[in-house]
Amino acid sequence: MSLQLVESFSEFKEFKNIDRATMMRVLEDVFRTMIRRKYGSDENFDVIVNTDNGDLEIYRNREIVDMGEVEDPNKEINIEDAKLLEDDYEIGEEAIEEIDMATFGRRTILTARQTLLSKILELEKDEFYKKYKDRVSEIVTGEVYQIWKNEIMVLDDEGNELILPIREMIPRDFFKKGDAVRAVILRVEMYNSNPKVILSRTAPEFLERLFELEVPEILDGLITVKKIVREPGERAKVAVESYDDRIDPVGACVGMKGSRIHGIVRELKNENIDVINFTSNIQLLIQRSLSPAKVSSINLDDENGKANVYLPADQVSLAIGKRGHNIKLAGKLVGYNIDVYRETNEEENVDVDLNEFADEIDSWIIDELKAIGLDTAKSVLEMSNEDLISRTELEEETIIEIKKILEAEFE
Repeated sequence: MSLQLVESFSEFKEFKNIDRATMMRVLEDVFRTMIRRKYGSDENFDVIVNTDNGDLEIYRNREIVDMGEVEDPNKEINIEDAKLLEDDYEIGEEAIEEIDMATFGRRTILTARQTLLSKILELEKDEFYKKYKDRVSEIVTGEVYQIWKNEIMVLDDEGNELILPIREMIPRDFFKKGDAVRAVILRVEMYNSNPKVILSRTAPEFLERLFELEVPEILDGLITVKKIVREPGERAKVAVESYDDRIDPVGACVGMKGSRIHGIVRELKNENIDVINFTSNIQLLIQRSLSPAKVSSINLDDENGKANVYLPADQVSLAIGKRGHNIKLAGKLVGYNIDVYRETNEEENVDVDLNEFADEIDSWIIDELKAIGLDTAKSVLEMSNEDLISRTELEEETIIEIKKILEAEFE
């Protein structure tokens, strides 16, 4: 009769995230419920559960009374019945009787098994949720177990299922089953009463944790990461500050010949990382954040959160960066909308490299123009529409729109 329960114990031993004491408590609660249903009370019962081998022992303790004085058969037993249990029992003592599981009936035992399974599963979900809720923003390493269209299932060291959505992966990430993957725990949420752990490789916290692993001074508190902004897989800017004047925060983060930062760059699929020395001087911070461009002057509009940055003509494309990533990240880092302007004294002689229009003109169009020797704005404007149409694959509407953008720059 107790076979089903014994099998249950062997299954429960495989459950994760539940400690032995909690398991014992839950199992005892279920069995005491069985006792109350059959006997009306469990006050005088001892339940002994061995979760290692599935042994279960239930003992009922009753006071021994004289014949004809039994008022509550569940708590009292007459002397003759008591002597059938142990022949040296005497009136006034407590008789201990082991309860055979068969007396509960097969239906009750099967119900208890289902109740146990349900409670343990619920408990495991709660423990799993609490465990990972406290680890949000921590790095976890797991193994890719299954790959779907929009997400990847990752198993941690204990076999727990974690989810890495495609949108939280670096564009150049490519994983196959069995691969090891590192990510940061982004959030833990309940989905249809089941805990769901969401991982991310694009969150700024992932980059921050990687720096903590590679740079001991950050973990020791000598250097602090003030802010991180990222275009995952493309570029990132990290503002760091040192609390010890003897430590160069940028040098410490980069390492000798880039030894420390190289590992991070590889993990992020060759994402370019700019490490910047943080300062509370906004103008200086903007200047550093636009590196490698050399800034001539900056006008701040604190009320509207804008910064007008003036640079030599040959530095503007550096400030903007490939596909505008550099200026966009610089703005996010300092919290200002940054506009860049070319600095010149002879307006008529100014020309602009086509790369500076990367945020307004598609890169393939710029490449098409460069292919016929046009790499500046004026060189494009000086050529007639007919010549451009005949020498490129561009349509007339596209050429008209491009010229409007280029002319607006000079206006």
